Amino acid sequence: MDVIRAGVIGTGFIGPAHIEALRRLGIEVVGIAGSRPERAQPKAEALNIHKVYEDWRDLVTDPAVNVVHITTPNYLHYSMAKAAIEAGKHVVCEKPLALNSQQSAELLRLAQQAGIVHAVNYNIRFYPMCQEAHGRAARGDLGDVYIIRGSYLQDWLFHDTVWNWRLEPELGGSLRAVNDIGTHWLDLTSFITGLRVEAVLADFHTFIPIRKKPAKSIDTFTAHTLRPEDYIAQPIYTEDYATVLLVYEGGASGVMTVSQVCAGRKNRLAFEIDGSKAAMAWDSEHPNELWIGHRDGPNEMLMKDPSLLTPQARDFASYPGGHTEGFPDTFKQLYHAVYRYIRAGDFTAPPDFPTFADGHEGILLCDAIERSAREKQWVEIER
Repeated sequence: MDVIRAGVIGTGFIGPAHIEALRRLGIEVVGIAGSRPERAQPKAEALNIHKVYEDWRDLVTDPAVNVVHITTPNYLHYSMAKAAIEAGKHVVCEKPLALNSQQSAELLRLAQQAGIVHAVNYNIRFYPMCQEAHGRAARGDLGDVYIIRGSYLQDWLFHDTVWNWRLEPELGGSLRAVNDIGTHWLDLTSFITGLRVEAVLADFHTFIPIRKKPAKSIDTFTAHTLRPEDYIAQPIYTEDYATVLLVYEGGASGVMTVSQVCAGRKNRLAFEIDGSKAAMAWDSEHPNELWIGHRDGPNEMLMKDPSLLTPQARDFASYPGGHTEGFPDTFKQLYHAVYRYIRAGDFTAPPDFPTFADGHEGILLCDAIERSAREKQWVEIER
């Protein structure tokens, strides 16, 4: 396919991130669709996009669009991805792929039957040093993996006056912190080690059980004009925090903590992987550094420099050593892999990006984690 054009559904925080990354790759964005045209129009003007669709279905069926990017609230992912597949379009979908494993399994089956390219936006994989960790683990630098541990911490829900659709189960799903950020950690660490989770034991807590929801659309207000009478007390049914014990295939053990009420942690994902030969650790607040631990020699701090990276990681590092690459670059690198794959045209080749199979895996893990927290016992992953 010589000319590939994209359409983006969703105009919140992540939609523009997709658009920016696509433009850096020279991909034409035909147009965008939002919840309403009047809400999408200002975003289109700010992003210099000339077409706003009246309805997302018009974007999906537009012959000018080859690839549909879905960046909407979670409850819409399934219906939009299914419609795009049925229209014969390649699909890049934000996680979670769907709200339950029945839906995600169906989307995976439909995508495979349709022969389209399908991707889930697990962009954290595409920090160069995460690719480097993957490359080193694949060549055996860690040895046998013993322990996989770490966390994903944020503070954006620290105050009880913060409101977002992710707090509403009918829009975001019955899990929040695990679904929203925990799935990134689980996907990343499995990608690096090549190991899948076999069983989980989860503990949840909701520290702010009642939040203050704006009585009207939050767009009506600014942070300085809200008064006590502008809020409605709203019970919260999703978790602020979770710690999950993990058993991986091959006998490795793990533990993950996620929270969205940790003051000062804006968006910190960290992992440490301990093996029989060495250890590796990475922290998204210092994304261009990979720590490598040794028992019988000096530890290393590998700085991002393409000349020092494995071939796979080098392919996803665009700038020389000393030139940092961060969050927006991960989107670019993910779409670099997806669109290169589309152009190559051999859809039987193994993809080097997360697919609907990875999205389905994430939802299977969420199902087991939620059940474990509810039943207070170990739960095996049902694949």
